Amino acid sequence: MRFGVIGGGSWATALAKILADKGHVINWWIRNEETIAFFRKKSHNPQYLSSARFDTSRLHLSSDVREVVRQSDVLVIAIPSAYAASSLAGLTAADWKGKKVVSAIKGLLPDSNILLNYYMQQEYGLGLEDYFAVLGPCHAEEIAEEKLSYLTFSGIDTQTAALIAEQFSTDYINTVVNHDILGVQYAAVLKNIYALGAGIAHGLDYGDNFLSVYIANAADEMASFLRQFGAEHITVGEHDGEDPLTHRKTPNYAASVYLGDLLVTCYSLHSRNRRFGNMIGRGYSVKSAELEMNMVAEGYNAARCICLINQSLGAPIPIAETIYKILWEDVKPSQGFSFIETVLV
Repeated sequence: MRFGVIGGGSWATALAKILADKGHVINWWIRNEETIAFFRKKSHNPQYLSSARFDTSRLHLSSDVREVVRQSDVLVIAIPSAYAASSLAGLTAADWKGKKVVSAIKGLLPDSNILLNYYMQQEYGLGLEDYFAVLGPCHAEEIAEEKLSYLTFSGIDTQTAALIAEQFSTDYINTVVNHDILGVQYAAVLKNIYALGAGIAHGLDYGDNFLSVYIANAADEMASFLRQFGAEHITVGEHDGEDPLTHRKTPNYAASVYLGDLLVTCYSLHSRNRRFGNMIGRGYSVKSAELEMNMVAEGYNAARCICLINQSLGAPIPIAETIYKILWEDVKPSQGFSFIETVLV
């Protein structure tokens, strides 16, 4: 497999590091030519995960996305959802013919409120059988430090998903494979909203006791939303038997990619959504928080997208809807969380 990485941020850099450690030569699209020049000279990303060093002889860096796509069999797309369409502009259906796409995007495209797989199908005719998603629970910073982390690879073609996952399996990365391609992506979107809310709660000086109840209720709310899309294994403790060879229980995604990713994003100091929410809770405006972080918090746009989707879906998501109102309708954080207190059980 010839891998291409599209994106120059922390998550793209972390995934590229894993592939490089696995011995792959990487075709890597980075928008900024100055970043590419620095990378070639200093062997690390100047802005993100600077402790992660690369053998640049194994990196084919380019600001031409078409060249990277052409030279690769599997394209890992790791850019903020808000910039996905513009970053892929100029490509055609012919460019994607015969390619496998792995989405590392943890958000919805905000102009259309759709997951990347729908965009790729509409714009380029990419079938769902050629589309995969990679999720956590995992933070880029811990990958850079080679702390044991977990990645979940999802696709309806689980055999190919397993082959791709194997290319990311290292002594510090364990991988899980599932086929719930829509469920895992929506879960990633929702957990960022709830993590942003956890940050707001911290900024408002709520304690750990409240946060534990908040996250438990967020997990329940997430499961209710995912069930509308036919997501499987969303109840902790339920398993479909065991593997006949290893006798290990079959994976329950509620325990890792759903609940695990929610927990780490809500609690970890590495979580940009938590940091963003913390600023909102402390009185920052959305614009001020964006400028202070100089990074994209996917939960901000996701809150609006999910609430728009839910207008037709009708899932009970009062926590997510309240976070949306705080971010987009100028509801005061303290007022919003006073309401959230009343819906937690």
